[in-house]
Amino acid sequence: MKLDNLTLQTPYLDLDPIFYHEVSPTGLKNPILVSYNPEAASLLGLNPELLSAGEFEALLNGSLTLNGSRPYAMCYAGHQFGHYVPRLGDGRAINLGWVNGWNLQLKGSGQTLYSRQGDGRAVLRSSIREYLMSEAMHALAIPTSRALAIISSDENVAREKWERGSIVLRLSPSWIRFGSFEYFFHTHRFRELESLADFLLRESFPHLLDQEEPYRKMFREIVKRTAELMAHWQAVGFNHGVMNTDNMSAAGLTIDYGPYAFLDTFESGYICNHTDHEGRYSYDNQPRIGYWNLSRLAHALSPLISADKLEMELDRYGEYFTGKLMDLLTQKLGLDTISDDDGDLLKSLFSVLENGRVDMTPFFRTLSRYNGDKAPLLALTLAPNQLNEWLIRYDERLKRNTSSSSERHEKMVRTNPKYVLKNYILQEAIDLAEKGDFTLVNTLLKIAQNPYDEHPSYERYAGPTPLHFKNLKLSCSS
Repeated sequence: MKLDNLTLQTPYLDLDPIFYHEVSPTGLKNPILVSYNPEAASLLGLNPELLSAGEFEALLNGSLTLNGSRPYAMCYAGHQFGHYVPRLGDGRAINLGWVNGWNLQLKGSGQTLYSRQGDGRAVLRSSIREYLMSEAMHALAIPTSRALAIISSDENVAREKWERGSIVLRLSPSWIRFGSFEYFFHTHRFRELESLADFLLRESFPHLLDQEEPYRKMFREIVKRTAELMAHWQAVGFNHGVMNTDNMSAAGLTIDYGPYAFLDTFESGYICNHTDHEGRYSYDNQPRIGYWNLSRLAHALSPLISADKLEMELDRYGEYFTGKLMDLLTQKLGLDTISDDDGDLLKSLFSVLENGRVDMTPFFRTLSRYNGDKAPLLALTLAPNQLNEWLIRYDERLKRNTSSSSERHEKMVRTNPKYVLKNYILQEAIDLAEKGDFTLVNTLLKIAQNPYDEHPSYERYAGPTPLHFKNLKLSCSS
């Protein structure tokens, strides 16, 4: 199917006008296509072979309006770094409509009612980072928004310096946030709060519509999805960086990619956001903040669900998180059953990784082919004696496996990625793109979508991060 045949729906606009602001995208000067994603195109029913670069440019730049589209920005509030902000909203994102279960949104497409003092723009580096990372997370089986395409332009945008303006078209099953409910709760608009809950039920939890206590059961699923999302992040060493409640998806997705990072050397207290002076959103704090954010959502839902029932559902969070994390980590170790002592084995491993300044991604990939020869693993640590002691314990634990070594290796190679998009890798692509060379952006898209494959031409991206690039901090405009 071509873009001309794509018809969007806008069910969100059936809500009261206080939920949104209808606004058209504002185009950039001389747009140029940086990259498009055939996988995302197929989600919409589009045939990428029938689409031209000019059509993508026109769609992202707002000069091509799809059938049925009524562009709008969404209103919401949120707790930012623990402090409530009464109205935020889509300040630089404009929604185009819904098709095939996906809500299309242009990020960087100009000012809206909610831009405050912002220019409504995005820059090329932040757009590349979101475009590539959303696809990388999907390939790692982590719930996330997706990305269809990205354009650059000749338009200058002021951030820490003058940069190229850019727009990325991103997709999500839902763009409703914890902060969406907070806005209507704190303005005492309880009728609208209930309307939003009903909309979310239809959009993301339709299987609950005919059940008793649908709001309570919806909150239960949000708690579960959020807890399991935190477990996914921890298991791959992903630090989101800005877990404000307006950046938390009510559908349990990873959204709003800003100053994120995959850990280089394992550092439990790592902070990727240089404005996070107190470490609120550090890597090791993410599970706790997931719970804190859910407690804010529970407060906002209190007109619809009794306090005791909300508390009962929140109390399940730890069980959901721990169960999922144990499942993911035992898979990473190639254990085909879970034993009572596995928690201690895992805890001690991460202590060994931190003490030895080990890069966790190549470590687990190397472990995937471990056959008793400790040398390749010991070469990755600055504390070889500690790792050697842990490997002796691991050898003993593997004796309780029911699968063969070859079966374990095969499963672990499919579980432990060879490639994650670390910030220094992304920066290489950004530096070239800012000079007009988009080749590496498109190469990294393929690597991101196939992180378990070998990609022999890009082996240098699979090893430990070079020392001078390790665990850097980024700004929110990243």
